[in-house]
Amino acid sequence: FVKAEKGEGGEDFTTVPAVLDGVRDILSERWAEDAALVQSLREWLWQEGLLQSKLAAGKNEQDPEVAKFRDYHDYDEPIGRVPSHRALAVFRGRQLEILDAKLIAPMAADEKTSLAEGRIAQHLGWSHQGRAADDLLRKCVTWTWRVKLSLSTERDLFTRLREEAEKVAIKVFADNLRDLLLAAPAGAKAVMGLDPGIRTGVKVAVVDATGKLVATHTVYPHEPRKDWDGSIHTLARLIAQHGVQLIAIGNGTASRETDKLAGDVIKHMQKMAAAHAGQALPPIEKIVISEAGASVYSASEYASQELPDVDVSLRGAASIARRLQDPLAELVKIDPKSIGVGQYQHDVNQSELARALDAVVEDCVNGVGVDLNTASAPLLARVSGLSGTVAKSVVRWREQHGAFQNRQQLLEVSGLGPKTFEQSAGFLRIRGGNNPLDMTGVHPETYPVVEQIIVKTGKPIDQIMGRAELLKPLKPEQFATEQFGAITVKDILAELEKPGRDPRPDFKVARFNDGVEDIADLKEGMVLEGTVSNVAAFGAFVDLGVHQDGLVHVSQLANKFVQDAREVVKTGQIVKVKVLEVDVPRKRISLSMKLDAQAARRDGPRDNRYEPAGRDTGRSNGRSASAGARPQPQATTAMASAFEKLKGLQR
Repeated sequence: FVKAEKGEGGEDFTTVPAVLDGVRDILSERWAEDAALVQSLREWLWQEGLLQSKLAAGKNEQDPEVAKFRDYHDYDEPIGRVPSHRALAVFRGRQLEILDAKLIAPMAADEKTSLAEGRIAQHLGWSHQGRAADDLLRKCVTWTWRVKLSLSTERDLFTRLREEAEKVAIKVFADNLRDLLLAAPAGAKAVMGLDPGIRTGVKVAVVDATGKLVATHTVYPHEPRKDWDGSIHTLARLIAQHGVQLIAIGNGTASRETDKLAGDVIKHMQKMAAAHAGQALPPIEKIVISEAGASVYSASEYASQELPDVDVSLRGAASIARRLQDPLAELVKIDPKSIGVGQYQHDVNQSELARALDAVVEDCVNGVGVDLNTASAPLLARVSGLSGTVAKSVVRWREQHGAFQNRQQLLEVSGLGPKTFEQSAGFLRIRGGNNPLDMTGVHPETYPVVEQIIVKTGKPIDQIMGRAELLKPLKPEQFATEQFGAITVKDILAELEKPGRDPRPDFKVARFNDGVEDIADLKEGMVLEGTVSNVAAFGAFVDLGVHQDGLVHVSQLANKFVQDAREVVKTGQIVKVKVLEVDVPRKRISLSMKLDAQAARRDGPRDNRYEPAGRDTGRSNGRSASAGARPQPQATTAMASAFEKLKGLQR
């Protein structure tokens, strides 16, 4: 096959080595396209390969952005067992060119030859037996792996790892969003919303029991004006004038200072009430809540339609007040991705994320039900079967004709036909209408079944609803028809037993400790109360009111093995935690819900299992989203050593 001259295409077969190189290329190309071989290598490396990351050359470890990924500067873990958050952290570090990441295949005993080459040879049924061509074939196998398959396999497995990590991250976001939307509502109470600020002042908005904005103001208790007393008198006047029962404080910049201001206002009003009337003031509660997404709402088109004459800066305070009254009704006005309960939300497939979050919002809205006479257009648009256009038509009809008296009036709404009515009516509630069933989840098309129940019990519907002793003895099979089976009848009886029941929990308030306003105020051993702000598979983040969430690692959630943090806690839940460690420079707070837990020092080798790269809350309001690193859970020397041994075995 040796040619005297080069070919017209430039190919060089003028020497025996050149011809053998051509043989190598032909064989390696053929083997690299063997689907069975490629799939076998992928599955083997998914089980046995390591994901390795190292600090990129030329990067300064002292750089704050680089330091966020410190736990991944020298990290490796079996790729098939890398958790979602660590995979996304490595991929983000690689994208930012801070980390170099690659797939490491198991090596032979000589540490020079990859075991992947042996698997290729085994697949081909070839082994080196000292024959004339065996050295050439060994080179061909090596070339196949190193040049043809190693990079493509790494790319394929990295893609698989990213896809699986994104699925987990999207599920975490969806689960947290569901918990947040189904958080306990304060209910029909007058609320004052405080949007904290320092130089620009604290924005104040008061909403009445129906959520209507009745007053706005701006006070300047902090630098540079320091009008503390004037702010107290202004807020006290608004509280007294509008009968405020709750004060909602956004958790952004100056939230603890503003929380102290609210406390002084309540004390001032109690003194005034005692001095003038000799009576105690009706209780006024103050609550620090998440303001994530408030500024997104403020600048939205819907906010400009809903509050056209209100300054943009004050709309956020109104949103903070309303989300305390009914989190679900207010948060549906905001893009779910701006609410701030995600995990690496900007690193995942955005269309898949949006689809999952929209499904959660619709599911929550339908599960709770919507008051037809008070719901906003964005809330109605989340009801099954109602589009944005039809939702606006419902609101327009309500404005023109007054409150709906029964569900059948929905058919008078422009664009709402029988099919849409069939899909949506069961999720819409009418309180105080002319049919008591309209305030329940019983669908209008099943009202004939209820009429049979009325006949059977011999009592009117208003004497049946909520009467378990009348409904329990009834058998669903008695009322089943061809159209409505026993399962449907069972659901109807359950709804009549607890009509219009709200699946959300009762409203509670977390109590922040006085004197704990900054991360520097935290000390090891402190027991504090806080609100779970975010939950990931590896643990839960808790807002302690110090402008930096602390982390309860999954191992510190309970005195038992916990696979997923959501088994124990949910977003919005109030919990008691113990401070294990505070790292002020890195803004990391390690917490435990095992109140008898002891703080553990890391004296052994570094445990690279934990997520370092700042919590991606997705907050678009630019207020208190932390760019700092996640708190790193502590490991005992024994744990760290055991982990190092485990890594050795895995290698």
